[in-house]
Amino acid sequence: MISNSIKDEFRQIVGDEWFLDTPEDLAVYSYDGFLPEFKPDGVIVPGNRDEIAQIMRVANREKINIIPRGAGTNICGSSVAREGGVIIAFHRLNKILEIEPENMCAVVQPGVVNADLQKAVTGYGLMYPPDPASMFVSTIGGNVALNAGGPRGVKYGVTRDYLLGLEVVLPSGEVIRTGGKALKNVSGYDLTRLMCGSEGTLGIITEIILRLVPLAPAKATLQAIYSDLDDAATTVSAIIGAGIVPTTLELIDRTVLDVISNYGGARFSKEAEALLLIEVDGEESLVEAQGKRIEEFCRERGAVQVERASTPEEAEKLWQARRTAFGAVASLRPNCIVEDATVPVKMLPAIIRKIVEITNKYDLKIGVLAHAGDGNLHPLIMTDLRDREEMARVDKAMEELYETAIGMGGTLSGEHGIGIAKDRFMGMEFNQASIDLMRGIKRVFDPNNILNPGSFLNP
Repeated sequence: MISNSIKDEFRQIVGDEWFLDTPEDLAVYSYDGFLPEFKPDGVIVPGNRDEIAQIMRVANREKINIIPRGAGTNICGSSVAREGGVIIAFHRLNKILEIEPENMCAVVQPGVVNADLQKAVTGYGLMYPPDPASMFVSTIGGNVALNAGGPRGVKYGVTRDYLLGLEVVLPSGEVIRTGGKALKNVSGYDLTRLMCGSEGTLGIITEIILRLVPLAPAKATLQAIYSDLDDAATTVSAIIGAGIVPTTLELIDRTVLDVISNYGGARFSKEAEALLLIEVDGEESLVEAQGKRIEEFCRERGAVQVERASTPEEAEKLWQARRTAFGAVASLRPNCIVEDATVPVKMLPAIIRKIVEITNKYDLKIGVLAHAGDGNLHPLIMTDLRDREEMARVDKAMEELYETAIGMGGTLSGEHGIGIAKDRFMGMEFNQASIDLMRGIKRVFDPNNILNPGSFLNP
């Protein structure tokens, strides 16, 4: 617990209205997109970098845990107070500070919503590619902390590929800058990338410099229906193996399609066991040629129906199923656990077969949703946390899934992060020397272990 005198010190820094500790406020901040709840001792909503620096000096002096939090949309439990402490929320730091078309970059505060930035830069003929499914809610600071990706990751990559520089407040209250607006910068250690994906364990991000790219002049959106899930998975690896690089390549299996039909009214043929949603962008002539090639590719590999959007409205309609998928599945059972296994693309058919096997073996309802073009699967486990016997089967299924993915050369997370959801699996992917090295890096930045303790580097 934090003493009243320390709470008063925090209030003096940010003002009475921006230090929250009523039971109602603490309840709101006791959970994020992950399932378990952990009540913080307080919530601070700073208005600028200097306030954050003062907060960190007090916290470091008193050894008070600090947990950075954006919009709380992450689904790995990386922005909850697992070991108590104070949450720093960033919704007041929500300004786009600069958009520089000449340098093709933007400077933003961490509380800027991803979709708001994307809309703003479109007016300059530019694009910020990382597009997490939560883009209309999630913030850029949270995206950086978790190295978020999204459907466009197959062509454009993830957050770290567009991160040029940062302003960071260290646990000591000192302020550092990493990187800058220059596209080439190889001076010293790459502290910018070290901070990206660190899940709030190393420092507090207060300013972000992002690389932008030209907005593609044309795009084509296709939907392919398969009567066999394995044919759909094989098509994905074949497309990538043939040197075709779509902007997005999404896969939805029958389990999820059935739920979508009942939830949002979208209809699919009875023989639909899987759906591929494919998008390409670029110059108009190239897009036209790629669209035709992909359509032929899908039909040759078992697609029973291929539909291509001819207008933006039709493209939006094709995206409807993908965008409603999580909400639809989450409505089916009291809880939905979204996993994040990632494998090399050529292993995609094998890992999907394994998920089907695990589903049957543990008598669970698991749907498959995937950013298939980069091998990133999101098995959706529909369950009930109150059912202890079922949750025991869920834990065994998750363990077997990640053992298989890592055995195939994959990883625990493609874009969601580790947090507290998968910290127990870290030893599958990293040997003890690697984990000790990560903990050693954290000690250099945060010797008192006050930043997000209890997350993935928990001893």
